Amino acid sequence: MAAIKIVDETHKISEKRGNGTLRREIWVDKVTHRVTRYNLAYVNHSLHAGDNGRVIGYDNAHDGHHRHYFGEVEPMNFVSFEDVEERFEQDWISLRNMK
Repeated sequence: MAAIKIVDETHKISEKRGNGTLRREIWVDKVTHRVTRYNLAYVNHSLHAGDNGRVIGYDNAHDGHHRHYFGEVEPMNFVSFEDVEERFEQDWISLRNMK
């Protein structure tokens, strides 16, 4: 199954809005256009020095679908990529609001 990267985005977050960087990478199957691989991450070295600064992350690059949270990795039930994006957004917003 050949995949192509369709999204490769990095957004700098202002200090007022939470600081750090949001990273979004998405690969899809060339034929079916279904998401085959993804990496969503909030990186902020001032909040978490481990895991290359990744505070929150969702990906399926190795060992299936999983969530990174302050250096801890836990498997997750995969429903859809849209569901993963929603979970990531909820995590990011709740962290930002704790400031």
